[in-house]
Amino acid sequence: MAEKQRYFIELAYDGTNYHGWQIQPNALSVQEVLNNALATILREQVETIGCGRTDTGVHARQLYAHFTPQPPEGGAINLIGTVNSLNAILPDDIAVKRIIPVHADAHARFDAVSRSYEYHVHFEKNPFKINQSWQLRDKPDIALMNVAAKIIMEYTDFSCFSKSNTQTFTNNCKITRAEWVYSEHCLVFHISADRFLRNMVRAIVGTLMQVGKKEIAPEDVRAIIESKNRSNAGTSVPACGLYLTEVKYSYPLTP
Repeated sequence: MAEKQRYFIELAYDGTNYHGWQIQPNALSVQEVLNNALATILREQVETIGCGRTDTGVHARQLYAHFTPQPPEGGAINLIGTVNSLNAILPDDIAVKRIIPVHADAHARFDAVSRSYEYHVHFEKNPFKINQSWQLRDKPDIALMNVAAKIIMEYTDFSCFSKSNTQTFTNNCKITRAEWVYSEHCLVFHISADRFLRNMVRAIVGTLMQVGKKEIAPEDVRAIIESKNRSNAGTSVPACGLYLTEVKYSYPLTP
């Protein structure tokens, strides 16, 4: 019998209609839809493991998952044909970009060394940004928010931005980028780190918005982080503006 080949699958999705990436009872998830599509095409039950989870309503421009199907005749699946077949049966809000053969121990979650997110804000009513961006009436002070964002990068323990009662072994993360950029009447927060906690980005954005609205000073962020208390940080902003944009690995992903 031929050895099983592990694959990474790269996909993008609009998370509006889903209760996040991860399979859960009594709620439709991206992972469930993808697993069902793979089972249809490969004619076997396929379990995927994602590089992380996105919450209800959060989008992904790039998310990787791995799966290890039974080897077909010939020993390997048809990569391009399987991508095309999956995209033909998946709903319009989920797209498979490519399938990549990887080594047997490759792990979509544990091998990821960097993840990047964007949070999008707009200020005028725009029908094309419904469920894609958070609309605010007043523009916050971007310079102050970027001062606070630099302060956040000085720390590693982000317990104050984490959802409570999560099953994580540590709340430490190494942030390598945290920056607000304004262009074309829209405001985008860029953040990259080796890992993220549940709800972390939306809580950071909510806290930075308090700075931008001059409800707190940039230096107040230090006390919030050092308190390690979620109730001291800002309210989580709506999920519609959040995108997982890039996942990097310690090895190249080439077909």
